[in-house]
Formats: sequence, C-alpha cells, structure tokens
Amino acid sequence: MVTTPDAALDRFRELLRIPTVSLDPDAPDADGTAFLHFHDTVARLYPHLHASLEREVVAEYSLLYRWRGRDAASPLVLMAHIDVVPVVPAEWTHDPFAAEVVGSGDAAEVHARGAVDDKGSLVAVLEAVESLVAEGFAPERDVYLAFGHNEEVAGDGAQAIVEVLRDRGIRPSLVLDEGGAVVEGALPGVTVPTAVIGVAERGVMTVHLTARELGGHASTPPRDPATARLARAVLRLHRRPFPTRLVPPVRAMFETVAPHTTGPLRRVFASIGLTGRLLVKVFPRLGPELNALVRTTAVVTELSGATGANVLATSARASVNVRLLPGDTAASAEARIRRVLGDPLIEVEVVSASDPSPVSPWSGPAWDRLVAATLSALGDDVLPTPYIQLGASDSRWFTAISDHVYRFTPFHLTRGEREALHSHDERIRVGSWLRGIGFYRDLLRKS
Repeated sequence: MVTTPDAALDRFRELLRIPTVSLDPDAPDADGTAFLHFHDTVARLYPHLHASLEREVVAEYSLLYRWRGRDAASPLVLMAHIDVVPVVPAEWTHDPFAAEVVGSGDAAEVHARGAVDDKGSLVAVLEAVESLVAEGFAPERDVYLAFGHNEEVAGDGAQAIVEVLRDRGIRPSLVLDEGGAVVEGALPGVTVPTAVIGVAERGVMTVHLTARELGGHASTPPRDPATARLARAVLRLHRRPFPTRLVPPVRAMFETVAPHTTGPLRRVFASIGLTGRLLVKVFPRLGPELNALVRTTAVVTELSGATGANVLATSARASVNVRLLPGDTAASAEARIRRVLGDPLIEVEVVSASDPSPVSPWSGPAWDRLVAATLSALGDDVLPTPYIQLGASDSRWFTAISDHVYRFTPFHLTRGEREALHSHDERIRVGSWLRGIGFYRDLLRKS
C-alpha cells in the first residue's frame, strides 16, 4: 500500500463520496446499500488492516474490529461513526458528496458532508492502523475499532457493540470518540491553541408541548386558539432559561487555561472558586458555546399545527430539544419545564431522554496517554484541558463498560469549520486531517 499523504487523501475522498446518510429509524425497509458499499470499500482500501484484524458486523451495518495484542485485558477502544446527516445540495458551495479539494498546500480544504463529522476521525483511525500493521507493529494490549452506523439518529449501532463487548467481559481502559478539538479563540483571553477533551457529555431530551382545541374554520377563530396558547408556552420557555452554574470539569478547564490568559481574565480564571458565580452570568452573553457550558439548554426546533391555511388546528405542537448539564436529570428538567409553562392546558410529553454521562477523570494513566499523544502529534504548544462535550455522541453507551470515556477529535478546527457541522459547506483542512492520523498513530503505539 502507498502511504504518502496524497494516497491517504485519495482514500479519504473516496469514502467521503459514499452517501452514508443516516437510515430512518422509523422505516424498517430503509435502503442500506450505501453502508454495505462503505464496508466493501473500506475492506478494499485497507488490506493490511483486514488481513490482521478480526472484523464483525453488528446491528446490520455497524463495524467492530479487534486487533489482538499481547494482552487481552484493559483494551483501547477507538470510536467513530459511519453515518452522516442529510444535506440540502442547493445550500452548498461545492457538491457535498464530491469531496472536492479547494486550495493548495497545507491550507487546502476538503469540502464534503462528513469531512469532520465523523468520517474525518474514522478514516484517520483506519490510516493509522493500516500504516502501523504494514510496519509490523503489534499493540501491547488489544485494540478495538468501533464504528457505529446510526449515531446521528441516536440509533442502536453503538449500543449493540457495547452489548457484544459486555457479554465477552471486556472492560476497556480507555475509550475515545469524537468530541472536542484543538481550537483557538473559543475561550476569551486564552493565547494558546487549546485541546478541549470531553470528560463527560450533556444528556439529551426531546419534549413535546401540545395545545388542543375543537378545530373548525379559520374564519371564526376562538378567543384563545391552540396556536396562541402554544406560542405563549414557547415564549415562556425561551424567556426563562435554565439557571447557570459551574460544573467541576468546566471549573478545571478555566483553571487550566488561566496561566495562558491575557489581561484581567487571567486572575479571574485563576481564582474561579471566587469569581465563578459572576462568570457564569456573563458567559451566556459571549456566545452559544460558552452559554452551553454553564447551563442546561432548551430550544424549540419544530412546530406543527393545522393541515391547511384556512383550518383551525385541533392540536398545535412544539418539539423542544433539551441538553442537560451534569447535575441535572431528565426528571428535574421536565419538572422545571412544567413550572415555567404554568399552564395545565399545555400537555408536556417526554418523548425520549438520556441523563448526562458520568464524568471521566482528568488525571491518571488514561488521561496521560491522551495528553501525550496530543502534544507529540498536534504540537507542544497545544494546551490539553478537560471539557464538557456539548452534543451527544455514541460514547455515552460505553460508560456502562468503562470508567475512562473521552471525546476528542484530533484536528485543529476554526470557528467556521465548527459552525459548518450539520450545516452546509462542511470542510476540513488537509494539513489538519493529516496531523490527526499522527495523533492516532501515537496513541496506538502507547496501547
């Protein structure tokens, strides 16, 4: 196999062109052809890996690989997911499944759905393992590659993989999934690139708010139609957000970056035990990412009403996406939503919910391995720090079998690149992606 950067990039682009859009969980006859094609293409592109690792398909389309080491105990698990979110092609500057390279040199960008979320990590893992196997490297302990197929729809792929491992009595010493990245400018006043490593992730809930009425013709509306009651409920929820607070990993993050912060913020972060109550009130004004670090968030994402423009709605519904900060629970969030609405005529239904994950330690051997790989591959000027993962990932299922579950995407990502996730013009710089391969190689060599 040719292992030049250009050859690695060609393999990356080939896999990005396969439209592995998440399968509809409510459609039992959903077409999984793209996922099967992805499986076959991976097997063709990475022959050394497939000659040395054991592969099994789980839950129809997820992939689990085992790389046997000298010791089967306390293995390393590297995670990623195969599926990507849908696209609206008209919104994209470049074809989302063409994987075009824009620009040249280290700053060239690959534009494609999944470039960062999450085929960037998946293919970087494959490249790292393929090259190490080709070099004759054998890990000290077993390594598992766990690639779920339906992370974007909170599906059962990763859960099924966890059950397979649990049934075999496997308890990983380190699990690494997508999550934080190397960022600059995300934290106010911080002067160095920061590798934010998720030690926990927020829980996620979907809540339906529903108002009902008899319906009828829109020419004779009632005094208080269902749509008006629902609108009031939505505004109440928006105007009374969850309270802010400082959770231990976020406190540790600001204590870590304090020596690398300019101006008065340096002293503020260093003494966050005293200043924390004030900071959490200021952070929501500084941007959505900082807001999400210090409070449970709730936002209405879908609205539905009548079937026609001249028809009164017999029911009007709002879907609320809730992301739970550690310390909150689905039950406590539901109770607060009911209090805020204060309207017994608004039905509150929790459609799905998972509580925040346990918090993994940011000290000890597992953490030290992540930090060492970060510094060696991504730059010794990078500052690793604990972090709360803002979105949900497949890694939350692995907390059932490991106390050391982390969330880190080993790429330097600009604000624009982060904002393009789940949006149009998703992209990654080629140089950043290639350095990510080095991160996985270094982490594997320490397995």
